[in-house]
Amino acid sequence: PASELSQHISTAGTEASGTSNMKFQMNGCLIIGTMDGANIEIAEEGGKENMFIFGAEAHQVSRLRAERKTLQVDPRFTHVVNLVRSGYFGWEDYFGPIMDAITTGGDYYLVANDFPGYLDAQAHVDETYKNPSKWDKMSIMMTAGSGKFSTDRTISEYAKDIWNVKPCVV
Repeated sequence: PASELSQHISTAGTEASGTSNMKFQMNGCLIIGTMDGANIEIAEEGGKENMFIFGAEAHQVSRLRAERKTLQVDPRFTHVVNLVRSGYFGWEDYFGPIMDAITTGGDYYLVANDFPGYLDAQAHVDETYKNPSKWDKMSIMMTAGSGKFSTDRTISEYAKDIWNVKPCVV
């Protein structure tokens, strides 16, 4: 594949669709991401076992937001936030408001909640990548499960169910 891993890490329930990851899937790319948007359909078709899934699910989001003030934040998350705040990666002033939003602003997108799971999923990516036959099998299974997302099917379905038009025979 042109790309071996794509990250689709929106907070569950916030991604409208995310069809770009379907294109990655069709080309054998594996996905690290949350169960949101197109990742849900991709997991159904290509197999959740062929993805690196982490994070809260949509039905958990409102409870987690309500509990955010009492969350015991992972020390690795605090370390990364402090590195960004210090200007370690550059643009200290630019990233300051983002760091404020995820630390004192309520963390609407649950970045702190999902961070430990993301690190675990990334470790699983690293471990799997060291096994080329396993990685290749997962890649093949993702491509094999991508047929539902073809443009022919999608356009035909939209024409029939949404646009209420019939094909024009040429």
